[in-house]
Amino acid sequence: MRQLKWTSGVMRADGLMAGLALGLATFLGVFVGDSASAGSRALALASVVDPAQETQISARYDSSVLIFKVGEITLNARISETGYRADSFIEAAGLASLFTDFDIRAEVSGRDGPGGREPVVYAHTERTGTKVRAVRVDFAAEIAQSDVEPPFGSLGVPPASDSDRTGVIDPMTAFFELSRRMEHGEGCEGRLPVFDGKARYDLRLETVGTQRVRTRGWRGDALVCHAWYEPISGYDPEDYPSEAELRHPLVLWLAPVVGEGGYLPVRLHTRAGFGGVTIELMRLDVAGPAPT
Repeated sequence: MRQLKWTSGVMRADGLMAGLALGLATFLGVFVGDSASAGSRALALASVVDPAQETQISARYDSSVLIFKVGEITLNARISETGYRADSFIEAAGLASLFTDFDIRAEVSGRDGPGGREPVVYAHTERTGTKVRAVRVDFAAEIAQSDVEPPFGSLGVPPASDSDRTGVIDPMTAFFELSRRMEHGEGCEGRLPVFDGKARYDLRLETVGTQRVRTRGWRGDALVCHAWYEPISGYDPEDYPSEAELRHPLVLWLAPVVGEGGYLPVRLHTRAGFGGVTIELMRLDVAGPAPT
């Protein structure tokens, strides 16, 4: 994925949605995890979700550059007052599939803590052609620990320190935590400290206003939020985002798609990359009680 420089903006923007999926963890810069190795651990943690109170969400997003479709993202999530589980799948589609063969699978399992949503284990698997890398991040201890196969050639300059990996969340939990903040009236403000297994960055949030949105999967009012990507550590010099990529925020249109409280992005847009990238909700299915 990294060698396809012209698609870097697409990959990063999709990463956020995945990260929902919402790691596409990659506005965020995805570094690939293994759904097979992490899957058994995530399934073992299913008890953090109360089956009697869970809300089930299934969503599909399309990403495009200008008028050309370049990717698809699917999200499946189960959320309750005690915890959450989610998995996502991202793949090249349309124009992008002519130039690259890649897909990313990501999943997370976590709980609701006193200060917000807390991941227990996160994993993603990135496949580019015949190359596959699996990343698993264990958040159960105070300091997040990564298990990567095959190992990264470099952990970045500088690598993410113990301090950088303390009190952090994964890319998918970032969106669930943002939804929680919206539900509790905190709005789209503050910072989200993210660690994806190698890269450590902050998403600095600010509310812009409201806007009427219409996509194939949603129609109604949405809160417009800016998420500024701020790299901290764990980047190799050749992979560090350019000034042009950091100059503009990721713009999110957040809507209460699950009852009156559960927020998800219904549209995302970043001006990074060739022509900018837009991600829109195409289909949404919700079952069960809405989170309170």
